[in-house]
Amino acid sequence: MLAGQHWIPKEVACRLAARKSFEELTPREVGVLNELAKGLANKEIADILNITEHTVKDHIKNILAKLRVADRTEAVTTAIQRGIIHL
Repeated sequence: MLAGQHWIPKEVACRLAARKSFEELTPREVGVLNELAKGLANKEIADILNITEHTVKDHIKNILAKLRVADRTEAVTTAIQRGIIHL
């Protein structure tokens, strides 16, 4: 503690700052992400969530952009690391 403040290691501070810099996912996007984590295909996700396959694709596109990742696997990994979803 310095002058009544807590000291945070630089590496931890950078990771916390990175977490805050990403857009928050909507509840529906989190739901899609949970199904992605189960390894389900778009059609299966659509059936479970009672939405169209096209809507699932749109949600996945938004998820990838918001998490700044390249693919579904990276999205799930990143979401787990950030505590957005849990296995």
